[in-house]
Formats: sequence, C-alpha cells, structure tokens
Amino acid sequence: MSEKLAAILPCGSISETVDFYKAIGFEVTFLQERPYGYAVVQHGEVELQFMAIKGFVPAESYGACYITTDDVDGLYAKFRGGLKGELGKIPTRGLPRIGPLKDTTYGVRQFIMADPGGNSIRIGQPISDDGHHSPVPKERVAKALHMASLLGDSKEDYPAAAKILDRLLSTDVPAAARVKALILRAAMAAHLDDTPLAARLLSEADQIPLSASDRASLADDLLRAEDLRDK
Repeated sequence: MSEKLAAILPCGSISETVDFYKAIGFEVTFLQERPYGYAVVQHGEVELQFMAIKGFVPAESYGACYITTDDVDGLYAKFRGGLKGELGKIPTRGLPRIGPLKDTTYGVRQFIMADPGGNSIRIGQPISDDGHHSPVPKERVAKALHMASLLGDSKEDYPAAAKILDRLLSTDVPAAARVKALILRAAMAAHLDDTPLAARLLSEADQIPLSASDRASLADDLLRAEDLRDK
C-alpha cells in the first residue's frame, strides 16, 4: 500500500492563485469554479490543492506548507524569474511575495514565499545532518546579525530587528558585516514602508569596497539587495 499527501490551502480567489503558480512553473491539473472554487497545481512530485472561501482575508491566513528539495537554488532562480517575468519586478513584501534565499541555523538552506492567498510556502534543502539550531553566536556583531535576522525574517518583527541593526550600525563593524547589516536594515525599512531610507542604506552598502571572497560569502545578501532595488 502506498500513500500520498496533498495539502489543501485556503484562498480568496482561485484565478489569482492559479495565475501565481502558473507564473512560477506549476502545472494546473484541476480547476473548477462551481459549485465552489477549487484548483490543483503540480510541480514535479509536489501537489498543492486550493479551496476558495467566501469572505476569506489573505492577510490573516495561517495556511502553510513545507517543500523539501535537493535543488533549492534552482527552484529559487526559477520561481524568482517567473515572478519577475509576470510582475515586472521581484515582490519582496505584501502579497504575493518571495523572501531571500539563505542558510538557516538549523542546517537548511531555504526561502519562503507567500502566495496571493497569504499561504506561507517554505522551500528548503538540508545542508547538514544536524537539524538542531546552532547556538546563538557570542561575538557581538555575529550575535546582532543573528538576532536581527531571526526577528525580522522569521518572526516578522520588523521594528525590533531595525532597532538591533541601528544599534549595530552606529558602532565600528567590519566591511562585509556592515554590508550585510545595511542590506538587512534596508529590507526592514522596506517592510516598514520607508522606501527613502531603504534606498539610502542600499546606496551606503554599494560604496563599501569588498574583496572577491567577501562578495562570494555575501552572494545571497547581494541578491537580496538587487531585489530590494527592483521596484
């Protein structure tokens, strides 16, 4: 006997949801409008099902699922490129949106999308056999960056993350870490609708000289900065 699990997620509009997943490369395998909206989309072995709910508020959705892959970088490039082609920009806030690709402290390289229905779709690839959180760094700069990322990207507490980063950036910080902090702070500013501040922070980051090795280590952050500028 074999089993197959398919997540059923809520949405307000079947058409908007289907258009979103088609844009990032999913195939629509089932679609109905009556007696109620329902759709099924598939990408490889991943199947997601959606049900339209009358009066549903996407911003208040708790719908979520986790997709495990062995090529998270490839999927990120594909989904990011699909959204860029459909929307003309990379949506980094609001609905829908796609978050940054990054290595987590629990041994997974992942990114998080939110679809038009407000569903949180996490896509990750294990990069370590140890799935436990690594200890919080003790060194001042590393600890501040860790906590700001945790608060801002995971808990979506943008003001708290901004406060930590503002305190850090008021001190002496090595070039690579400063660039990382400036880009993360710019992301928090964007989430807080302070576009001028985000632009100034990104401009400051651009002016900091980096070695080739620094640029390699900051590849994910620099791509995030590119998306933040793409408005």
